[in-house]
Amino acid sequence: MVANRRRQQRGRRPAQKRERRPVEWDPKTKLGRMVKGGKITSMSDALRTGLPLREPEIVDILLPETDDEVIDVNMVQRMTDSGRRVKFLITVVVGNNDGYVGLGQAKGKEVGSSIRKAIENAKLNMIEIKRGCGSWECGCRKAHTVPFTIKGKSGSVEIMFKPAPQGIGLATGEVAKKILRLAGVKDCWAFTSGKTKTTVNYAKAVFNALKENTQMRVMNSEINKIGIISGSLGITAETEQPTPPGTEQPTPPQEAK
Repeated sequence: MVANRRRQQRGRRPAQKRERRPVEWDPKTKLGRMVKGGKITSMSDALRTGLPLREPEIVDILLPETDDEVIDVNMVQRMTDSGRRVKFLITVVVGNNDGYVGLGQAKGKEVGSSIRKAIENAKLNMIEIKRGCGSWECGCRKAHTVPFTIKGKSGSVEIMFKPAPQGIGLATGEVAKKILRLAGVKDCWAFTSGKTKTTVNYAKAVFNALKENTQMRVMNSEINKIGIISGSLGITAETEQPTPPGTEQPTPPQEAK
């Protein structure tokens, strides 16, 4: 019982802002060289290149104001010939509170080093989500909730998020609140099923639902109707929705003077 309480207290560590130091590193990937050379200046542009994100320093440069929060600390024991080996499995969420969020895990002998490794893995899993005003009860056209219904699943846990009007808050469980808050979602309805006490599966189901949010294609008419924004505020989803071929409107001929 005492060990379970300690693990729960560790998992409740509030989001922390770490001191940012000048990032100095020798990039090993093509995306890293493009970021360090100044060819890519935003996280949205980096994700649109389609190149794999394999260096956490890229996120440190493009998203300097990120927060991290420990979701779960689980102690794993293994019996060997030399005795009992104990390791810690850490689950961490990282986000900038404005459209970008990532989830990562790491295992190690020490809690501190495992948390740092989990934070790096979460940065490598960073995604850009869409926000808007998809609730029929609101209509404010501000990016405060999810723009449409999304679903996620991991193990036995299934979760569904629905748009909520402004002022409702996050009507979800504590694990989902942490992830949605770091993603920049302020209002949301949540419906869950399965064994939600399994914290890791619950967190993965929430993250999978947000992944579905990023993969959903939206028509330009819907973007303008409910004010969908992709990523940070000021970047509309319309910029990443290319016009299908054959649907371009012809330019009206200019009258000769």
